[in-house]
Amino acid sequence: MENNEATKDDLNKDINDLNNANKDVDNAEEVNVEDVNAKDSDTEADNTNAENNNTSAKESDAEADDSTENIDNSGKKADKKDEMIKDLTDKYQRVMAEFDNFRKRSEREKSSMYGMGTRDVVEKILPVLDNFERGFASIDEEAKKDPFVQGMDMIYNQFVSVLNDLGVEEIKALGEEFNPDFHNAVMHVEDENAGDNEVIEVLQKGYIYKDIVVRHSMVKVAN
Repeated sequence: MENNEATKDDLNKDINDLNNANKDVDNAEEVNVEDVNAKDSDTEADNTNAENNNTSAKESDAEADDSTENIDNSGKKADKKDEMIKDLTDKYQRVMAEFDNFRKRSEREKSSMYGMGTRDVVEKILPVLDNFERGFASIDEEAKKDPFVQGMDMIYNQFVSVLNDLGVEEIKALGEEFNPDFHNAVMHVEDENAGDNEVIEVLQKGYIYKDIVVRHSMVKVAN
């Protein structure tokens, strides 16, 4: 009887030990599962952070690329703008140069036309001036005292003064060397008292308007 009780106690003790061992195993498994779960969470967190970092890096690179592209586009636009400004400036300068040349050419043509018009008018008036001079040449000294003659002389002087104001001047001829640009030689004589090609007589006065010859002097040339 005592042996049976001892055996029963030993059996209960073994059962308790077995139960305790199972509990330890279960606890160990729970700990391992928690560790694994914790490691998995850490791994997922690391992966998430890595993905976020990669995404941020890509976004930063994309923004940097966009900034670089914007800078390049701005530079290209600035270059095109400078080229347009330069082109427009060149065109403006050419137009202004052409306009200035046109203005100068127009002024020359206008001045030339005015000069030719004045020349034509003066050329038609000169015969009247010639007649005045021929009339005075035929009057003796006594007749020049006549009031009528003096009045005509005043008109003649006024006539000459008006021509001078217009720029019409008599061409110097008497005593000058013959110059075909201003003189028209109608007679040639030998005169030992005169120099070579010297104008010794003016048969008809010549006139010049500014730099335009209105009428050549009709002259007699010696030697």
